[in-house]
Amino acid sequence: MRRRNSYAPLDGSGRGGAHVAFLDELRAHPRFLVFLLAGTFSFAAPTAGLVVLSSEVVRSYPATGAGADFAALALALLGLSATVPTLGAALVSGTLADRVNRLRLLRLVSLVALAALAGAAALLYYRPSASIGTPGPAGFALPVWVILLFPLWAAMTAAATIFRPAFNASIPKLVPSVSLGRANGLIYGLTVVVGVVTWVAVGPITDTVGPVVALLLPISLFGASVVCLYRLKLELQEPRTVPRRSFLADVVEGYQFLGERRELLALTLGSLAINFLNAVAFVELPLYALDYLGSSTALLGALYAVGSIGGGAGSYLIGRSRFEPHAGRLIAFCIVPMGITVLALPLLHNPILALGDMFLFGLFPGMVQTMFLAGVQATVPNRILGRVFAADEVGSFGLVPVGQYVGGLATIAFGLRSTYLLAGLGTVAVGLALLALPVVARFRFVPERPIPTGALAGSPVPIGLPEVPLVNPGDGPPPSV
Repeated sequence: MRRRNSYAPLDGSGRGGAHVAFLDELRAHPRFLVFLLAGTFSFAAPTAGLVVLSSEVVRSYPATGAGADFAALALALLGLSATVPTLGAALVSGTLADRVNRLRLLRLVSLVALAALAGAAALLYYRPSASIGTPGPAGFALPVWVILLFPLWAAMTAAATIFRPAFNASIPKLVPSVSLGRANGLIYGLTVVVGVVTWVAVGPITDTVGPVVALLLPISLFGASVVCLYRLKLELQEPRTVPRRSFLADVVEGYQFLGERRELLALTLGSLAINFLNAVAFVELPLYALDYLGSSTALLGALYAVGSIGGGAGSYLIGRSRFEPHAGRLIAFCIVPMGITVLALPLLHNPILALGDMFLFGLFPGMVQTMFLAGVQATVPNRILGRVFAADEVGSFGLVPVGQYVGGLATIAFGLRSTYLLAGLGTVAVGLALLALPVVARFRFVPERPIPTGALAGSPVPIGLPEVPLVNPGDGPPPSV
């Protein structure tokens, strides 16, 4: 017999009453709050580290002449260095999340990310001054410290890749399906709050005090995430009800599930293209801020921060709407204006206008991510949920490092402005193509009805969440952006 989640339900009339009740229930369940904070800190930390490290890579080359091209290629190689580890992690991350203790897995990979970023800080502190010639344009060389940074960056991104499916697959064990949109929106929103403070702060600290001190902020976030995870004592995985199979068999089952859900497959392929195109453009965001706009690391951090604020706003707004019956169409629709904001960015030579455009760029991915997470969590059996998230990550992020490398080459060949224009046009085309596919509209669900507040009794520790059927059998999840 299916058991209802003992996480206290939502009540109240309309979305507003339910929203207030949801916040009340969060305060009543400190263990969920600790879990939420662990994810928030872990999600906010990598971008703060990227702001510092990418700006230092750009500053390793002259701002004039061939220096800008060399900096673009070095940034692309930084992204490419994580390709194999990230793809390898994505291939097995979901199976790990579904087979092993999720809480232990989250602790382990958080420690790995913390150690990798601490290693990067030590590398910047000692910073070898030598450079080594590498394949590329005439005269191109990589500083030794950048080459040594590659494996550390790969370790951190691989750890983050394993963290995400395990964390996201755990949410349905903590909240009922009717609350998933707001729960994911809250996690996204808190990530924005913590991230914005950190991302805005690391720029001025890098410019005035130095990059090593600035890296202490994201290192502290990873440390806080580890502390939160070690304070928790929760069962976050579905009890095994079938005989244990080989690891490979479990991996294959996740991809078979993806292949059987045609709307999931279509949206995953669409997200593959979108994330590739966004990587082509935004790997060069440090170059855009420091050289194209002639500004500082502070502006770079502000661009990341404002984009994330837009994401938080989009997540909050869509979480308060009744998106569930139309999630697939809405996801495809949001991709079109996302591409338009990418198109607009190189046409704006004013930092204030660029910040406004980045806010709009973040707004639409925030909506997409919230709809995606809620839809998958509500409709996919928990025993396979980690593998579904991981399969989507392979599809969604598999070409991101390649896109980063292509972005560097395209910037050298065509210039920064043309690279952004091509990426924006491509994103708009992908959104229109998804809107034209009837199968995309099949991604939708109907949340379970809230249970009256006094109907539940017993331990506040969350237990199994009932499966929620789709409107049409055979549906599946959207792209991760």
